[in-house]
Amino acid sequence: MDVQGLSNQYTVRRLTSADAEAVLALAVQNEIFYRYHPPLPTVQSITEDMAALPRGTTMRDKHFVGFFEDGHLVAVMDLILDYPQSGTAFVGWFITETDGQGKGRATALMRECEVALAAQGCRKIRLAVDKGNPQSAGFWCKNGYVFTGQEIPNEHGAYLPMEKPLV
Repeated sequence: MDVQGLSNQYTVRRLTSADAEAVLALAVQNEIFYRYHPPLPTVQSITEDMAALPRGTTMRDKHFVGFFEDGHLVAVMDLILDYPQSGTAFVGWFITETDGQGKGRATALMRECEVALAAQGCRKIRLAVDKGNPQSAGFWCKNGYVFTGQEIPNEHGAYLPMEKPLV
């Protein structure tokens, strides 16, 4: 996958452990997310997330990418292709700097990603929000994602899967 193709507006590249501190700086701005998804991140947890894989996937399927504006990291996405089934792109994490929130930047970025993923043969995007997180649920619902009706318990509550078909 050509990750730069995910956006025409931003420079996109795969992130490495050398980027962990920049990712951490962006992540800790998002206090509401971590209220529902503890614990607060660390450089070590970010590095572990960069390599974490769901069962049945490989690093070929995973794209932990950063979106940069004038060399500054403004968003991060953990994207796994063909998971949990072929033709599905799974967004494990999508986080933006708080300065751009509420201004349509994340929505525009997701639209670009959806178009790019559809062009590469993805038929839908799947993700999960933390139960009770109004900010995450609101953002994804506003962008056309719908709850699947499943609830996946975790140690802090539950994940609520959402999906959006790509046309």
